Amino acid sequence: MREIAAGLFMSLDGVAERPDRWMGRYWSDEMSEGIAESLAASDAILMGKDTYLAFEQMWKPQGDSNPMAAFLNGTHKYVVSSTLDEASLTWPDTSLITGDIAGAITRLKEAPGKTIRVPGSPKLVSWLLAEDLLDELALNIMPLVAGEGARLFDGVGKEIPLTLTKSNSLKTGVIGAVYNRAG
Repeated sequence: MREIAAGLFMSLDGVAERPDRWMGRYWSDEMSEGIAESLAASDAILMGKDTYLAFEQMWKPQGDSNPMAAFLNGTHKYVVSSTLDEASLTWPDTSLITGDIAGAITRLKEAPGKTIRVPGSPKLVSWLLAEDLLDELALNIMPLVAGEGARLFDGVGKEIPLTLTKSNSLKTGVIGAVYNRAG
């Protein structure tokens, strides 16, 4: 069975919304290497509507100009949305997930393949956690209090035990932490 693994940037106060506003000053080769390693273990992308729209605008025009653009442009993308339709999906190799979202994601997990990567999409990640569909949560925690913005765990509504499986402190002060479901 395939796993679903999310990777997010987060502030110390739990803000995961719009990390592009504050994460740039902490970017490093160490962070790039960790992300490249996670992408190499993946062959599908799952994301919410907002992340899809932002990523399509940013990465699609770049072609294969850098490893992240090459991965995103060359990998099948699954978009969870109740407002988009198939005609809205102009990025090649993209499928829409609507209706029974939990059932569709469960079927994706049961299909053969590598890890399904969730880049960003904090609302989707929170929902996946609450629905017991997320297997791994990788966080790059920035040494910053953002003060405002949507927090990753808002709305989860229940206790979810996790096990820390990997952690490291980067030279920029970022803490990389990887959690799996406990048990």
